[in-house]
Amino acid sequence: MSIHLLREIEKLKKRVLALGAIVEEQVRKSVEAASKRDEKLAAEVIAQDMEIDRMEVDIEEECLKVLALYQVVAGDLRFIIAILKMNGDLERIGDLAVNIAERAQFLANLEPDEMFFNLRDTAAKTQVMLKQSLDALVNRDTALAYRVCAADDEVDAANRQAYAVLMAAVQKDPARLKTLIHQFTAMRQLERIADHATNIAEDVIYMLQGEIVRHRAEKYSRPEPPKQKP
Repeated sequence: MSIHLLREIEKLKKRVLALGAIVEEQVRKSVEAASKRDEKLAAEVIAQDMEIDRMEVDIEEECLKVLALYQVVAGDLRFIIAILKMNGDLERIGDLAVNIAERAQFLANLEPDEMFFNLRDTAAKTQVMLKQSLDALVNRDTALAYRVCAADDEVDAANRQAYAVLMAAVQKDPARLKTLIHQFTAMRQLERIADHATNIAEDVIYMLQGEIVRHRAEKYSRPEPPKQKP
């Protein structure tokens, strides 16, 4: 690998991790805004989304520039492909955080009501998945990436439970429909964020092993990941 390509790859890694840090904070703020019905904090999340969009475009352009200027092969090529995909997933997570913030704004303008869904616990699991997927990238840790994939089942289960709660609560008290829908929609966005965190973990596995594990059930239960490819 040439010294110039090495520098470009390190720069790309730093930029995608910087984007990841901002997106993590966006998710945290959006959940806090929804839990506390904080309209001002929700507005901050929505305003920050333009910066995320700009960063996503810049990273994609840098990836394409590297592919055009250098003869990228093997592990370096897998790295750039993975970064391109992660970049899109992070931008989408930012959009989902905005969706949660918008639900927070709606809730702030409704009559105060109880929180029917365990938003904070689900958010905590989702945030751990997102952090660990990025840690797996930093540390080139396939075992951690596999654990992120396995953790997605817990968030899926929480979402199914939330749907059952929604159905029961609507039947019991239809007058609370608006509150219930906005709260459940926030839960649904968290489940989708977990899916994108899983995508990032799968891309780390591809980057390090050259193996596409998407849609494979065994990725959740494999005790030891295979050796990394060069």
